[in-house]
Amino acid sequence: MGDALKNTFAPEYGAYNLIPAIITLLGGTVGGYITFSGAHRLIDAGITGEENLEEITRSSLMGMLIATVVRIFLFLAVLGVVVNLADGVTLDSSNPAADAFRLGAGEIGYRFAGLVLLCAAITSIIGAAYTSVSFLKTFHPAIAENENKVIIAFIAVSAIIMIAIGQPALLLVLAGAFNGLILPITLGICLIASQKKSIMGENYHHPTVLLILGVIVVVISAYLGITTFMSQMSKLLI
Repeated sequence: MGDALKNTFAPEYGAYNLIPAIITLLGGTVGGYITFSGAHRLIDAGITGEENLEEITRSSLMGMLIATVVRIFLFLAVLGVVVNLADGVTLDSSNPAADAFRLGAGEIGYRFAGLVLLCAAITSIIGAAYTSVSFLKTFHPAIAENENKVIIAFIAVSAIIMIAIGQPALLLVLAGAFNGLILPITLGICLIASQKKSIMGENYHHPTVLLILGVIVVVISAYLGITTFMSQMSKLLI
């Protein structure tokens, strides 16, 4: 755990060499659909406006905190398996997450890992499909009227693509890298919106320091996201 803490801030292999992994994890954590899904659910539930700002802030912070804690524990669990097993033990590249649980806890751990991944997959599929359609339904009334059917069709098409391409582990990494591209776009849109009184109201003023830092993050994450996505995309085409 000491090594894990040390390498979090001073990686032995150099921070630059870990950029693809960092961007992929960053994109999978706060990029892509995840940025919008919670907000869209709040809007659908009618929880909007300045009067609900405290509840919205508390929900977002709780979501990020829980996700962070769970990811840290999962990482430490896999790290413990890899470090404590005999030398030469490697995870199955086709399904590394589940294989770590099998090596650490046998077949029971493997089955529980499958159950956890199934639950995570189902919630991710429903959330991603819902969020995608919540964007699409603003383009035509027919989509809004048949929202549930469009969501089902979206999931079916995605499943067909998955079956046709295969390589689930690589697709998962590629999805995280793609989400890393969406992150600077969404952050950029939020920064632009923060400067518009018609959106934020007359009483809100976005701190200049946060605006400048946000622009810097947009530029850096856009560059790193593009390079990471291209490198991962080349693996899929091989």
